[in-house]
Amino acid sequence: MERKQPLGIELVKRRIVREADIEQALDYQKDHPRKKIGDIINILGLCDPNVLINAIGEILDENAIYLTERDLKISITDYISLDLIKQNKAIPFEINSGKIKVCFADTTNKRSVEVVRLLLLNKGLIMEKYITFESNIDAIIDSFEGVATENINADADISGLVDSIIKTAMEKRASDIHIEPLENNVRVRYRIDGGLITAVQINKDKQAQLIGRLKAISNMHQEKQEPQDGRILNYPDYNIRVSSQKNVYGEKFVLRLLKKNEDIRQIFDLGFPEDEELVRNSFNKRNSITIIAAPTGEGKTTTLYSIIDYLNNPQINITTIEDPVEIRINGLNQIEIDAKTSFSDSLRTVLRQDPDIILVGEIRDKETAEIAMQAGQTGHYVLSTIHTIDSVEVITRLRKMGISNYDIASILATSVSQRLVRRVCKHCAKERDFNEKEIEIITKISEKYNMNFDLKGKKTYETVGCKYCNQSGYLDRIGIFEVLNINDELKELISKDCSSMEIRKKALESGYKPLVVDGIKKVIDGVTTLDEINNKLIIY
Repeated sequence: MERKQPLGIELVKRRIVREADIEQALDYQKDHPRKKIGDIINILGLCDPNVLINAIGEILDENAIYLTERDLKISITDYISLDLIKQNKAIPFEINSGKIKVCFADTTNKRSVEVVRLLLLNKGLIMEKYITFESNIDAIIDSFEGVATENINADADISGLVDSIIKTAMEKRASDIHIEPLENNVRVRYRIDGGLITAVQINKDKQAQLIGRLKAISNMHQEKQEPQDGRILNYPDYNIRVSSQKNVYGEKFVLRLLKKNEDIRQIFDLGFPEDEELVRNSFNKRNSITIIAAPTGEGKTTTLYSIIDYLNNPQINITTIEDPVEIRINGLNQIEIDAKTSFSDSLRTVLRQDPDIILVGEIRDKETAEIAMQAGQTGHYVLSTIHTIDSVEVITRLRKMGISNYDIASILATSVSQRLVRRVCKHCAKERDFNEKEIEIITKISEKYNMNFDLKGKKTYETVGCKYCNQSGYLDRIGIFEVLNINDELKELISKDCSSMEIRKKALESGYKPLVVDGIKKVIDGVTTLDEINNKLIIY
């Protein structure tokens, strides 16, 4: 049934709420524009929630339920991974005779409904759609995420609470901790395998003490509320960088957990194509520069360390310039820049230190780019990173920094682009055949890039979720890579100021394979899923 009146008017007409209640809800919505009127009425307690959700169901012509944990008759992550539950705000809660009831926060979101419906249909289940409040969905998600971080002692004193938050993050392999003051509480989230999960909600009355403790152990000024940077050195195996930023509800803190003396992973362990000749041709050069390209948080620095470890031997002088030094490697001269220096300043000094190989943590500006190019021209091999979407766009980025086409063509030897995708958790993932839609997507990519992806006898995995993967269905990450080696034909195009489109076309003719190709190979090998590749590259 198509609703002809706004929901608020329909609720007033049915005498579920008063006009004054709708006005109050609309005032609240001005400060919370993403929240729907029905959810706001529930948040403000203006109506009995069961009466309200049933009325909304009648108005929308949908099944409705005020969903709580008591209504869960099944283990929800046996049917949908927690990751997909969070993305689509959908909770399966009961199953009977091949039919499964699924509650949505927004049944008008056709894409989310269809994603879940097809997923369950693949499992041989017919979906029955229900609607509930978004806050009910969020509460159930939080309870499941809380199971993954139950070691946090929210009742301890402030010192003990902060300590348990940090130690639990270490146990859960978190790379970052987000401590976020919200309107009614302080939320703690962990970034694990690239995604954020809620660890615990802390009472608002502890906020001031919590912030004070974090500042104390990070060597920050207690009184200042401007952005600050600090470090926590209380944990012998970790170097913890801390950043604070004021928001409307207080000061937010992000703690980056860097493990000391972590073993360097070999380049092939990171997911780089297992081709020894490709590695030699890409990374064993002189009088040139190799650049690793990717957005923030996609593992560029880890790849640089692996390349350095591959090249390292006592006969050569390797110097690194980093912000900060994340892993200390025996035999290297590692320099950490600070507020008084920059990459360009340090790079000038390093060039007087007789280096063979120079690692520059990041090319951020024209000055650093020019000095790095000069270093490549004078007999050195330079490794660095840059923020671009793929390896061809490295050329465009350098051009925009003011580097001449001549210098790019003569000095840039290799650009590598990468993304980190999550591995399926083999503890809980369920093997299945590729469905028709997946075969169609893979076939289109195969035809576009002239690849022969052999699906005969191959299986993919349905992510489920378990205690090992924090109910996400994924455990750990692996890189997908593309390598652009600048051959003579590409040098000529760069020198002629040809567009990135022309360079990409010629590169494809010369054997260059874009990120999606390596991604599809890893899907076929059962390492990751097509959904995960799509999350990073948007292929459908």
